[in-house]
Amino acid sequence: MRRFRLTAYVTSFLFATAAALTGASAAQATENAAPTGYVALGDSYSSGVGAGSYDSGSGSCKRSTKAYPALWAAAHSPASFNFTACSGARTGDVLSGQLGPLGSGTGLVSLSIGGNDAGFADVMTTCVLQSESTCINRVNTARAYVTSTLPANLDKVYDAISAKAPAAHVVVLGYPRFYKIGGSCLAGLSENERKAINSAADLLNTTTAKRAADHGFSFGDVTTTFSGHEICSGSAWLHSVNWTNIGESYHPTAAGHSGGYLPVFTSAA
Repeated sequence: MRRFRLTAYVTSFLFATAAALTGASAAQATENAAPTGYVALGDSYSSGVGAGSYDSGSGSCKRSTKAYPALWAAAHSPASFNFTACSGARTGDVLSGQLGPLGSGTGLVSLSIGGNDAGFADVMTTCVLQSESTCINRVNTARAYVTSTLPANLDKVYDAISAKAPAAHVVVLGYPRFYKIGGSCLAGLSENERKAINSAADLLNTTTAKRAADHGFSFGDVTTTFSGHEICSGSAWLHSVNWTNIGESYHPTAAGHSGGYLPVFTSAA
């Protein structure tokens, strides 16, 4: 009788211990497996320059409530939302000033970067103000940079993101082509210049996509969603030269973020 009671007691104790350990392990696993914070990094194409409705607290970074990160966060209510993307940012700026919110609780990261490293603003200024040959030479200089130097800079950013937020799903967003070839524009750049600029955007996207894939990140290609909405399309989601607010030139409008970037990011996220 005593042996039976002892056996029953030991058995009950073992079951209780196992249940307690299993419960604790499950709770810990649930806690560790549920990083749901969202951090939006990157340059002006992520901060929302060109979309208007800027957060006054973001200063020269010009973070917009109509930018795709803010739109996604409003629709999906992540556990936390940190928006550090900034106008003019290069890869070094992301490394030095944007990664602070990343951590073990970060489940999602978005990023667009590389255009400023390649000299995006200077390319467009050169092409608008100077000759066709000067424009194409400047585009070719940017292409050489994208091929030779940018990949290593992207690797540094991607490595840093993985180190600080190892559980995060990272979505790298690309850039749209600027021009519809054979479109409605009757003045401005030549078709040769427009083709060269579009081709450079394609190179930037393929280079970025390759580096993202090699780091296990997703790449969001927005060229398809912007197709039919380029400059010279008659229904542009990109600003052309804006002489009253030059910084918005060649950036997505609010419609470009909601109709061009947001669906791609939502699908990849």
